[in-house]
Amino acid sequence: MAGEASDVVLSKQDLREVTGFAAACAEAALGIFEADRPDDARPREAIGAAWEFARGGERGKALRDTAWAALKAAKDADSAAAGEAARAAMAAAGAAYLHPLAKATQVKHILGSCAHAARAAELLAADDRAVGAEHIERAVRRATPAVVDVLARYPAAPPGGGRVGELIRALDAGLRR
Repeated sequence: MAGEASDVVLSKQDLREVTGFAAACAEAALGIFEADRPDDARPREAIGAAWEFARGGERGKALRDTAWAALKAAKDADSAAAGEAARAAMAAAGAAYLHPLAKATQVKHILGSCAHAARAAELLAADDRAVGAEHIERAVRRATPAVVDVLARYPAAPPGGGRVGELIRALDAGLRR
């Protein structure tokens, strides 16, 4: 997927690596959502679709549909923590759609799932930012060299985005060390 000088070259394997990383991050927060809404499988289905793509499946309708459904589940959640956990699942399925554009905003496709999962854990722990920092450190250790290589093709994460944006920037900085 190459083009103009501002494009990033991405292979399907690169997308699979990023999506697998995002799915693992989201999976860590899934229990937060399921404790809130035990009969709502939408985030679990989004993570499942992300794993399916990461393990060799096709990038298509199931990923898009489950991502949108997880976003709707986030809006239906009864707690902010559960909403963030569902957003982590949405971001995991959406990671497969990382765009080959050298824009800082694309970093959220790579790291958003982990940041939402970390925020969910913080909120569950009475907004304890040390809990989020621990999640970010685990994500830094979980990232494969392939994920770090893809991230390095993009500019650093942009400012803004509230606490989730802060977590994205912390993870971005940790992975670029």
